Amino acid sequence: MNLEDLKNYWKHEENHTFKGWDFSYINNRISEDTLPWNYKEIVENNIKDYITVLDMGTGGGEFLLSLNRKKARFYATESYKPNLILCTNILKPYDIEVREVTDDNNLPFEDNYFDLIINKHESFSLSEVTRILKPGGKFITQQVGGKNNIEMSKFLLGEVPNIINHDLGLNELLNECNTCDLEVLSSGEFFPKTYFYDIGALVYYVKIIPWEFPEFTVDKTFDKLLELNKEIEVKGSIYSTEHRYFIESIKRYN
Repeated sequence: MNLEDLKNYWKHEENHTFKGWDFSYINNRISEDTLPWNYKEIVENNIKDYITVLDMGTGGGEFLLSLNRKKARFYATESYKPNLILCTNILKPYDIEVREVTDDNNLPFEDNYFDLIINKHESFSLSEVTRILKPGGKFITQQVGGKNNIEMSKFLLGEVPNIINHDLGLNELLNECNTCDLEVLSSGEFFPKTYFYDIGALVYYVKIIPWEFPEFTVDKTFDKLLELNKEIEVKGSIYSTEHRYFIESIKRYN
């Protein structure tokens, strides 16, 4: 493939539609290190009959629908307008109510409402989460840390983006829990690698996280992408280092 055809192919990947939070389009073109904890397993171990559960930032509802939901009553929130419409239509047949969130500090629920709140990679105000959680209820979250993809971003863009708090991580969250009546039952932090087996998959991946790769385009980074493409031809893959952390916590009784 000549350079012009290669650029056109990568630009096609750059413009490919992304919906919900579904990476199935590139599933067979990337792989990830396994985390030392299993978020889904931790969540399912806490879902019991007749409890009220909130999934924050449900995306397209993919994770929520993958759970063994038993007889619990489920709600979901979403802030991104295209995903809000998508997940509302997807989750309605399952009797899962979706509510829009426009402000993390003002969640549309009553005090002490939920037995379990789960949050995978969605922003949140911990004090507001605690407000709507019942005493004895649990908050379980897996988050993306501030050092996520930082080396790849610097390589492609020439600098580290300053729109992210790069100190964001487990210690910061643990300290915040101490001020929000949450007792941490378990926690962890890890820096897994994500492997890319072709540059088109990398382009697709990078384009959907603009807060980590601001103003990325194939045109602007074509020479850098060519360098990475040569590395794939030699080694079979390239990788980017990610940043993940989680807590399982319970709201104290006053």
